[in-house]
Amino acid sequence: MIKKILIANRGEIALRIIRACQELDIKTVAVHSTIDENAMHVRLADESVCIGPPLASKSYLNISSILSAAEVSGADAIHPGYGFLSENAKFAEIVNEHGLIFIGPKAQHISEMGDKVSARTAMKKLGIPLVPGSDGAIKNLQELKKIAKEIGFPILIKAASGGGGKGMKVAEKASELEEAWNLARSEAKSGFGDDTVYLERYLANPRHIEFQLFADSFGNVVHFGERDCSLQRRHQKVLEEAPSPALNEEERVKISKVIVKAVKKLGYLGAGTFEMLYENGEFFFIEMNTRIQVEHPITEMITGFDLVKEQINVANGKKLSVKQKDVKIKGHSIECRINSEDPETFIPNAGNIKNYHAPGGFGVRIDSALYSGYKVPPNYDSLIAKLIVYGNNREEAILKLKIALKEYVIDGINTTLSLHEKIISENEFISGNYDIRWLEKFLKNND
Repeated sequence: MIKKILIANRGEIALRIIRACQELDIKTVAVHSTIDENAMHVRLADESVCIGPPLASKSYLNISSILSAAEVSGADAIHPGYGFLSENAKFAEIVNEHGLIFIGPKAQHISEMGDKVSARTAMKKLGIPLVPGSDGAIKNLQELKKIAKEIGFPILIKAASGGGGKGMKVAEKASELEEAWNLARSEAKSGFGDDTVYLERYLANPRHIEFQLFADSFGNVVHFGERDCSLQRRHQKVLEEAPSPALNEEERVKISKVIVKAVKKLGYLGAGTFEMLYENGEFFFIEMNTRIQVEHPITEMITGFDLVKEQINVANGKKLSVKQKDVKIKGHSIECRINSEDPETFIPNAGNIKNYHAPGGFGVRIDSALYSGYKVPPNYDSLIAKLIVYGNNREEAILKLKIALKEYVIDGINTTLSLHEKIISENEFISGNYDIRWLEKFLKNND
């Protein structure tokens, strides 16, 4: 039985895990860098351990320091959150080798799904629809040209490792292939230490739809519906909503059955997310994320289930708390990612929070580690808060979001609050008629 969890993360997700642990009567250990000594997750955890200097590679990515912290604190499990080491198969393996419980999937599945080429191969075998593309890694420019000609332009060259939009280049025609090939490999090498790339057809106007799955060690698999994550900038999600305004019930049921069947065959454990592209009534697999997602709160809001508690319970050897028939999608939820960035140039910034006021009211949720007087460090991701709203329907959720955004005060640094106000006032958003290219076009037209 898990009695004490070390949280190998920081910021809002660390707080989210602490709160789930408190409800389960499980003690928590916060780890922190020197610059995070006054962070809220450090304040709220039962105990804390400093694991190194501000640089992430020497603290939150330092496996030996994290394991040492687990040993000195007497933790018997580690929750990686998202980002940092959450999808590091080696870390999961080492945690288990040290006699600790890794709150996440098996190392083999993290490894298999972390490599997009092997993930595509696995999904093809499991009957999951794929975007037309190469069967595996592209060996050279000649092979690239041959496959591109076969599947048709435009094409997308993608890094096999990593994510976040790095190592992804589009070629609209044959003459652009060589440059896209060189740039994608160069970015992949510098960003992930691996220049392996593969090829996919570049879909014109797809939506980004993802399905939340859970599996326990008894072979039970349940899905918790879908999220629409189509509002993106440079392949980074900006706003998400659930359920998707683009899907009908028939499509939802059809694809979810295929996904659940695949997860059962995999022998997967814990939380997982199937990311798909959706266009003209068809779904195509992009990748599987083997962790809790940033946007998990909107799923919680429309289903009424605590997904982080579910993660911990499954890792503790328990059966899923629900069967598929128990999961009912009710109402609508939207999440805005609030970043410490200039809302026009998107340049990240750090600094002191002078005044902080979080909006409230029925159906309004804030996941954030901010407080008045807190100094936002420049060393980590710029995500500083998530504003989540819930309404009985989409129209009500949008109204609540408009009110909440106006009420939200974060003084002292630049944030993207004003950007979200603009987005949700646009007719295309209000009608739900947008795709993964819409936000980029909107920003370009509003320079």
